[in-house]
This record gives sequence, structure tokens and C-alpha cells, in this order.
Amino acid sequence: MKVVVDMNKCQDHGQCVFSAPEVFQLDDSGHLVYTSDPDEALRDQVEDAADVCPLQAITIED
Repeated sequence: MKVVVDMNKCQDHGQCVFSAPEVFQLDDSGHLVYTSDPDEALRDQVEDAADVCPLQAITIED
């Protein structure tokens, strides 16, 4: 699984952080940072994060 965030769309709302904190974090400046190749065991959490993103900036590639 590969996670891709369109950083041009992302506005750092952080909803993904609540759904998948092991994959998505906000840095000290409040900007999104993420792991692009998380463990497959986190797929459900990553899918939830993609679903709750208000700007639909997160995609998952297999």
C-alpha cells in the first residue's frame, strides 16, 4: 500500500491524524507529515483517514 497526499489540496485540517495517527501527524508548524508506505495492517485506518479528509486529498495505491 502506498499513501499519497495531494499537498496542493491539503489544508492541514488534521482529521486524518485522528483516524490514523501512526501514519499522519502534524509537525511543530502545524503542517501535515505522513508515512507514504505504512504497514498493510494499518489499511483500515488509512482508508478511514482518506474518507474523513474534508478536501479528499488522500489517495491509496496498491
